[in-house]
Amino acid sequence: MRQREVRAAVDRLGAWVAGLRWADVPAGPRERLGLVLLDVLGVTALGAREPEQRRLVEAWTPGPGPAPLVGAGCTTMVEAAAWLNATALVRLELDEGHKRAKGHPAAHAFPAVLALAAERDASGPDTLAALLAAYEVGARFGRATRLRPGTHPHGNWGVTGAAAGCARLLGLDAGATAGAIDAGSGMPIAGHFASALDGNRVRDAWMGSANVSGLAAARMAAAGLARSTGTAAGSLGELLGELDPAELDADPGSRWEVEGGYVKRHASCSFTHAAVDAALELRGRLDGEVEEVLVETHSLAAGLDRRTWTGPLAAMFSVPFTVATALRRGRMDPAALSAEALADPATAALAARVTVRAAPDLDARLPAERPARVTVRSVAGTVTAEAPNPVGDADHHPFTTQTLPTLLADLLGGSEPVDAIQAVCAALPGLPAVGDALRGLAGLKEDRSCVSTP
Repeated sequence: MRQREVRAAVDRLGAWVAGLRWADVPAGPRERLGLVLLDVLGVTALGAREPEQRRLVEAWTPGPGPAPLVGAGCTTMVEAAAWLNATALVRLELDEGHKRAKGHPAAHAFPAVLALAAERDASGPDTLAALLAAYEVGARFGRATRLRPGTHPHGNWGVTGAAAGCARLLGLDAGATAGAIDAGSGMPIAGHFASALDGNRVRDAWMGSANVSGLAAARMAAAGLARSTGTAAGSLGELLGELDPAELDADPGSRWEVEGGYVKRHASCSFTHAAVDAALELRGRLDGEVEEVLVETHSLAAGLDRRTWTGPLAAMFSVPFTVATALRRGRMDPAALSAEALADPATAALAARVTVRAAPDLDARLPAERPARVTVRSVAGTVTAEAPNPVGDADHHPFTTQTLPTLLADLLGGSEPVDAIQAVCAALPGLPAVGDALRGLAGLKEDRSCVSTP
């Protein structure tokens, strides 16, 4: 029974994606998609600068092709671009997400859709429709899926979004698009959350795999090799967790998931953000040496309580590190993840005095809120601050077309790359072919270029 329900929902989603036209999309989701795209491209360009990412590109030796490596100075083949851009996008934990989907719909799909759009020289409206379809399908699968405890959300339910967006770019009909989504739902990664806590960069690879798997699913459907059978009922609904079919095709075209996401201002797991925001609020009220910090939060974040870290990724998933960094430095930005900052003995000493625990009153506010309450005791007294959601959430001080460019310019060290991305985003709706504009994004770089095979 459940497999039939899933199949019927996927069939309806396939029909909606195949019929989606950018001209029919209301102004609200159009504007929000533009904001998400600006953020995705800016964060990808920032991630491309990281030494780890540069070494990955060099080890990959990507051959020449039509798709850009954003911010890396070259173009390459579609699958290589999809994988490498996806890993750059999540490299610094700054990628956009969706709290009700419990993960990152855009990061699962946008690198694949943009790489394929560049290869096909798709029109701007078709590219935007494909990006929107990818987000909407991926977010619905995220909402519908309840992963088993300990499962990381990278690389599983989000493959469906990449498959849907790529199917839309390939111009597949309703049945073939449903087949692509179904095939994507059958290619999930079963990654353990402990990998992120341990600082294991395989976590980034799960996102690269999701994008490439979505491309593969769409190509399978284009070849007539994929069909809708309700595969997600077994893969996501049994092996990896539970699946609610009613959420899969809930009100497409009237409830726009893209409007409910969050943009991140801290280079760390989103579960740490409310605590970091509260710590930053308290920073100006502290007087004297900090003796103890208590972070009360929801159960999703309570497990991020490690007081030691093996590298940048592990630090980004540590509430003690991120809160201690916020209190000491006043920012939780990429500079806080440098080798020098990670080895700072004062930060380590303060993190050792941070206690993290779940609070029932805060847990009860899930999923509408992801709150945190931070209490700092110093020699001068005790102060407390609470945040209902991270700054940047759609429900709490969201970033806008006016404020997001300022944030990205601060992260990227200037407005020039942000201006270039904004120009591409603004031009897309009117472009008959997007290839050259997208390939220009490879030039959002410092004085370097990636290795490519002759």
